[in-house]
Amino acid sequence: MHTHPLTAAEFECIENVLLKYGDDQSVLNLAELDGYFTALVSSPVQVDVAEWFPAIWGGQNPQWDNMDEAQGFLELCVRHINMLAEQLATDAKGFKARFDETEHQGQRVTLAEEWCFGYIRGAAIGNWPELPAAQAAALEKISWCAEQDNFELPADLDVPAHQQRVSEIEPAARALHDYWLSLR
Repeated sequence: MHTHPLTAAEFECIENVLLKYGDDQSVLNLAELDGYFTALVSSPVQVDVAEWFPAIWGGQNPQWDNMDEAQGFLELCVRHINMLAEQLATDAKGFKARFDETEHQGQRVTLAEEWCFGYIRGAAIGNWPELPAAQAAALEKISWCAEQDNFELPADLDVPAHQQRVSEIEPAARALHDYWLSLR
């Protein structure tokens, strides 16, 4: 399988559809969708599109303006999830999560909360069983960040400590993928 990565314009199309049809129960941005898909391709068993696609929308597909829009969005999602699966299986070290970034008090800060929230959502849809201690610790590095509500960063944010915690997320995601892959 060789999948072509999405272009910037295609990612923008996904973002626009998420914003157009999303609500409080759905995936709302690219970072969250990327985390969601990363967990799905890392799951112990393959999750069928009939299950993961409606879960993007909180369990029920939106009322699409037209079926071409729905089909186009689904095709872009499938390409992206396949790209993530291929990358994690063949070049895990090259895997890069689609984290957001911002500036905070003159410093660049990586925001991983949305990505991690999507990852936890994907693990739930994948119905992950209880993990051994090492893998549970890896998942905790992701779930800790998903529990943070950093839509507005606190003025006293310890940026180096925050960045250190964020730097542990991609290796944790790789380790979880490798663990489940070894058991399939």
